[in-house]
Amino acid sequence: MFSYYLQLAIKSLKSTPTTTLLMVLAIACGIGISMTALTLNHMTGNNPIPEKSSQLFSVQLQASGKTSEWRTIDNMPVQLTYQDAVNLMRGMPEYKHTAMYKTGFSVRSLDPKFTPFLRSTRLTTRHFFSMFNIRFLHGAPWSETVDKNPTLQVVINNDLNEKLFGGGDNTGKEMLLNDKVFQIVGIIEAWQPKPKFYDVNNGAFQAAEQVFIPFILSGVHEFESWGNNNGWKEEHSNTYQDKLASETLWIQYWAELLTEQAKDEFQQYLAGYVAEQKKLARFERDDARGILRDVQQWLDYNNVVGNDSYVLVAVSFMFLTVCLVNSIGLLLAKFLRSAPSVGVRRALGASKGQVFAQHLVEVGVLGLIGGLLGLVFAYLGLTLLKNNFDGFDFVATMDMTMFFAAPVIAVSATVLAGIYPAWRVCTTLPSIYLKTQ
Repeated sequence: MFSYYLQLAIKSLKSTPTTTLLMVLAIACGIGISMTALTLNHMTGNNPIPEKSSQLFSVQLQASGKTSEWRTIDNMPVQLTYQDAVNLMRGMPEYKHTAMYKTGFSVRSLDPKFTPFLRSTRLTTRHFFSMFNIRFLHGAPWSETVDKNPTLQVVINNDLNEKLFGGGDNTGKEMLLNDKVFQIVGIIEAWQPKPKFYDVNNGAFQAAEQVFIPFILSGVHEFESWGNNNGWKEEHSNTYQDKLASETLWIQYWAELLTEQAKDEFQQYLAGYVAEQKKLARFERDDARGILRDVQQWLDYNNVVGNDSYVLVAVSFMFLTVCLVNSIGLLLAKFLRSAPSVGVRRALGASKGQVFAQHLVEVGVLGLIGGLLGLVFAYLGLTLLKNNFDGFDFVATMDMTMFFAAPVIAVSATVLAGIYPAWRVCTTLPSIYLKTQ
């Protein structure tokens, strides 16, 4: 029976091409705009590391003075000072943990004919890769010894490996970062968490770094930070070493805590560290403390998916509703024009339910066509965002969930919109139209 209804639906749609085209375009426009907004909201609110999001914790310390004010609701800085980061790494309990910050270099191979190019770089520790489930294609992270003794070693991602050497296992080879020669010890797969949760303060939707070097090199070679540098007191940092000893906040810090007991122990350790620093007259606030937030809490705390995103989705679905209301009017006019033929079918024995189902199938076909065209509109909208606005490269992308959601939403919404017109036509009395024949 369904196949028969489907044939009737296609025949009916073909018989009124102008009306059909108007309804398809209305549905496609509504779906295109709605799916563009929904895709952006979906990608920005995505869990970037679901398998470990409850085990990875960002570390915050209330290291500011009595009068400092921050943009966050509980007045907590979102980064650490260099001296706090180093102190935590030296004295932290035996859990995986890492300090990090963003810098950048002019990158090239040792081939003198190679044209250098600029790449952002992350200074971190060897634990970074295992904590964030980064898979190595070749080699491995630098050793624990390198984290304690400065050595010019580097891990690069496969995209950079392709550009420098044409791909393959190039561990053991050397490359230049500015004027310094680094030995490649590992090559990782292309890695782009969405959002870039480990450093949202420096751009939650920026590209992940392609170059990784030991954090300890910072104090030796004085690599400047490419991220945000915040301060709460007036200090004169004339040299890089002054900055390392200052209260400037520019380091991100993460720990991997697999159990509640580990989290409690780490929280106690932070409390002890805060008390120790208070004795040294560094942490002056009465509410000085350390806080751990897991990945989802950290994203919510930093308002990565702001209220504007939800408002945009709501507005886009209101637009879809307007498009569907217009479609209801067109469907009602179309179905009522076919009321005489429906009256004949009813007189020949067709039930109200059969007539109702036939028209709902027609509405569903209309919604499916509009949804597929809406996918094209959404793709064009996302492409325009990526090509014309910064920060959309990794979020203006429709994944399979959104791809299949579009036709489902279109068909469901159109069927709901078509219930009233279908009900109206199936309630017509056959006798009225039989008398007019």
